[in-house]
Amino acid sequence: MNTHEIKTEDTILPKSFRLRAAKWSDVDAVAQLVYEACAADGDTTVAMSAEEIRHEWEDPGFNLERNVFIVETTDGRVVGYEEFFNEYEHVRLQTDGDIHPDFKGRGIGTALLRAVDKRAREELTLAKPGIRVSLHSTINNRDSDGHNLHRTEGYQPIRYHWRMEIVLDGPQSEPRFPEGIELRPFIKGEHDVPVWRAQNEAWRDHWGSHDVSLEEWKRSRFGDPEFNPDLWAIAWDGDEVAGFSLNRYRMGIGWIRTLGVRRPWRKRGLGEALLRHSFGEFYKRGTTTIGLGVDAQNPTGATRLYQKVGMYAASEYVTYEKELRPGREPEE
Repeated sequence: MNTHEIKTEDTILPKSFRLRAAKWSDVDAVAQLVYEACAADGDTTVAMSAEEIRHEWEDPGFNLERNVFIVETTDGRVVGYEEFFNEYEHVRLQTDGDIHPDFKGRGIGTALLRAVDKRAREELTLAKPGIRVSLHSTINNRDSDGHNLHRTEGYQPIRYHWRMEIVLDGPQSEPRFPEGIELRPFIKGEHDVPVWRAQNEAWRDHWGSHDVSLEEWKRSRFGDPEFNPDLWAIAWDGDEVAGFSLNRYRMGIGWIRTLGVRRPWRKRGLGEALLRHSFGEFYKRGTTTIGLGVDAQNPTGATRLYQKVGMYAASEYVTYEKELRPGREPEE
């Protein structure tokens, strides 16, 4: 396994640290680092377990040694990491990482972002001509060091997101579904295609979204360590999927991972009914805290719906962007 050191231009880490490529044995240390960084920002519900990180790194199109960067101390403690992803067609690129709160202000973040910048520019060579290429990074809005770091490295804030939450104080009443809508249990292998198609259609109005292939969708959903089809709520109108709430557990709370309603069935209360049904299913299982993530500028009115059912913004996150090449937007 290659554990070579990585050099980046104009970046000199103190001799007590080393920047290197990741290896599989780093999974547990990275998970612990992520948890401690999220705790320092006041929101551990967005941390990732070692199983989730391993699942992410095992993606067939992901190259661990090229796409994950580690900073460790001379005694082998992992104190920083950064991941690089080709989010869409080599033009919408993404990075994500953390620095241990006890080791901020020592050049670790600079070294990691510059390593990712170099990696992103390698990916840029694969992008179609004339299409704008950008690199995105999302941080907790409370992270003042993160804001300063990204601005210094040429990023600009472009979008805000909320982690919303509700704490249930008792059993939930039965939701009211629109006439003709029926909930049916999700049957893996039988309902995969209609639910996948419904998700692609429902999410086309969302910022930065793009259709995913059936294989990508299956791997993301069924390969999830917390996949539990009993928590999925699929709303049918005859043989058409009208809406869905694909739920799971995350870091000890209930999580509405993906909620969507197809355009012909919007403005009829279906989204609210699916949400309230999901709350009830978690409550029956002994879970009273439920969360989800949402674009604060969501064009479909999702934030208003979540507030209507009693959810509040527990944390705010900001997405920074660095333009690597100007051009037409991918959606064009």
